[in-house]
Amino acid sequence: MKRNRWMIALSAVGLHISIGSVYAWSVLTRPVMETMGLSLPEATWAFSIAILFLGLSAGFLGHFVERLGPCRSGLLSALFFCTGLAGTAWAVEMKSLALLYLFYGFIGGIGLGVGYITPVATLVKWFPRHRGFATGLAIMGFGFAAFVAGPVMQHLTAAYGLTENFLIMAAAYAVVMCASALYLAPPAPGELKEGLSAVMKEEISSNAGGTAQKQYTRREAIRTPEFIALWWIFFTNITCGIGLLAVASPMAQEVIHMSPAGAASLVGIIGIVNGLGRILWSTISDWIGRGAVYILFFTIEVVAFWQLAGTSDATAFAAWVLFIISCYGGGFSCMPAYLSDLFGVRHLSSIHGVVLTAWGMAGIAGPLLLSVMKGATGGYSTTLHIFAGLLAFAWLLAAWLHMRRRRFAVRCAEEEA
Repeated sequence: MKRNRWMIALSAVGLHISIGSVYAWSVLTRPVMETMGLSLPEATWAFSIAILFLGLSAGFLGHFVERLGPCRSGLLSALFFCTGLAGTAWAVEMKSLALLYLFYGFIGGIGLGVGYITPVATLVKWFPRHRGFATGLAIMGFGFAAFVAGPVMQHLTAAYGLTENFLIMAAAYAVVMCASALYLAPPAPGELKEGLSAVMKEEISSNAGGTAQKQYTRREAIRTPEFIALWWIFFTNITCGIGLLAVASPMAQEVIHMSPAGAASLVGIIGIVNGLGRILWSTISDWIGRGAVYILFFTIEVVAFWQLAGTSDATAFAAWVLFIISCYGGGFSCMPAYLSDLFGVRHLSSIHGVVLTAWGMAGIAGPLLLSVMKGATGGYSTTLHIFAGLLAFAWLLAAWLHMRRRRFAVRCAEEEA
């Protein structure tokens, strides 16, 4: 069957907008606490475990996902994720914290990790000249998912009950994810006018951003200094961004005395900017290069976190937060294309999966660091200054990596001549 590449992109969005509903967990936190008799930390750990296993499963199962192909790995993601949601309904009914962690955290988290990396390599092959835009389009779906899932879950819980909410969402996502997975496939030989290999050879010869000549295996890629630098860059960006996300509402209320309703509106705007930032920055990266975009990310974030630590003006506070969240979202969407630039596309899913272990670690490190420092200092300023320092170091790494790749591209061009 001949496939349309925009339908391939839509299928990728279908997968990501389904699994991205994990970001709507905060909508269900209070109902879960009240129904199961849990404390806030106990309920929050379900989300943290899911993010942890997203990273771990993406890292350890990336090679397996490559071998299965996008269709079967998408169906596998649907099986784990929807089983996790259905099992969560059972956990709620049984009022079992262990079952909640097992199904929502462990089993659902595996579905998240497999589903997140499934469409990446396929999209890159379908959009060889716009690799950043293509991966950003799908990952934008993950960022926007909470806007779709949050109000729907809130309504279902109020109308039918918490258990029924999880069962309905499991059935709905099973349909969307299976339909999306069944359409996903790489382009057949000759199906595109310009194949990925031809485009990347052209980029190498024209010195376009240091595109990799060699198709690295996962083992080869993770042993390079470039990979280690990228892992730390990714970890730092997520640690700082997700730490801010975790406290955006209470921080707004405490620091600038925003009303609860105003803080909730700010959180809603944050979600929009998170999603839009993913497609905007990934598209920009196709124009100026991935290395330059990450340098720009960290320049903005160092200034924004430093200024945020000392501001008491509501407008300035909101502006700095939104700048940070835009770069946070963009860091996710630009990473797959950056990896394809550095290590090729043949083992992209596997290599991307290893990088995503940084997400699992950062999902715990960011909120934990912020909560510990808040308890120790009574405020947020010290932690925000620490984040600015971490991002300044990440800026140095990004600049070093960019210069290293530019020198590599010049050397390749000289060898071609």
